[in-house]
Amino acid sequence: MKGIVIKNTGSSYLVRTEEGSVADCKVKGHFRLKGLRTTNPVAVGDEVTITTDPSAEKSYITDITPRRNYIIRRSSNLSKQAHILAANLDAVCLVVTLFHPTTSTTFIDRFLATAEAYQIPAIIVINKTDLLADDPEAMEYLEGITRLYESIGYMVVHVSGKTGEGIPALRDLLDGKTTLFSGNSGVGKSTLINRLIPDANLATAAISDIHDTGMHTTTFSEMFRLPDMPHPSYIIDTPGVKGFGTIEFDRHEVGHFFPEIFRASADCRFGDCTHTGEPGCAVREAVENHYISESRYASYLSILGDDDGEKYR
Repeated sequence: MKGIVIKNTGSSYLVRTEEGSVADCKVKGHFRLKGLRTTNPVAVGDEVTITTDPSAEKSYITDITPRRNYIIRRSSNLSKQAHILAANLDAVCLVVTLFHPTTSTTFIDRFLATAEAYQIPAIIVINKTDLLADDPEAMEYLEGITRLYESIGYMVVHVSGKTGEGIPALRDLLDGKTTLFSGNSGVGKSTLINRLIPDANLATAAISDIHDTGMHTTTFSEMFRLPDMPHPSYIIDTPGVKGFGTIEFDRHEVGHFFPEIFRASADCRFGDCTHTGEPGCAVREAVENHYISESRYASYLSILGDDDGEKYR
């Protein structure tokens, strides 16, 4: 029997079958992704084959259909293990906040580079814009960040989970797609999803006043269907993450995942230029002339140093 994994509960997986029922399944056998050690051999969004043992009243995932894509990150324990956030995606929404808490541009760029690597369209969703309205400096920063990423080619949406601002526009972008929602803890993913899917009733929590950071309210990844959409549409909610460590990147290909760096690299003297010190580097010249953002170039360099293990936080 075929189905799609809709929730990871830690010890088992919920699978929505082709017949429309939901089965609670264990994993049978060993699954590997290109030889990588992963903390989760099965991910939400996976298309799987399940078998049922009537005598034991148990169901098992016995096979995974090859994934057309996935979002993966280095595990937070700095090991070489990987964690698959979700699989078989049409888009990703990176939910960020500019204040309370502050999402770093390094985190944004690392996530976007991973989406580029697996050819998944990314949307930057800037939440909690209601907190910025009375602060001219904050609004200027919001406009600057928006201009930066739109100039590269990314779609940027301003929303407020609290007031509902921007929610209709966001819903329109989700129509007919399976979309991953990800971001730091505390950026308001659960509040946004509750706006989009009132019946989801996801738990929310206040931001820590001491550290201005979020507390985990989503424990496991889960897929939800968006109601009242013209076409079948799904959101995959994931636990908040603090850092985004890349994995599987060849240092000579990292520049391919930064669109503006890739475009500028066509004029580099050497075809295998890493843009770190080679003569005739068009990318470094573009940074010096402010055609490429210094923050984006710094993020690019930080990914090159991911083998050192400590540099992605």
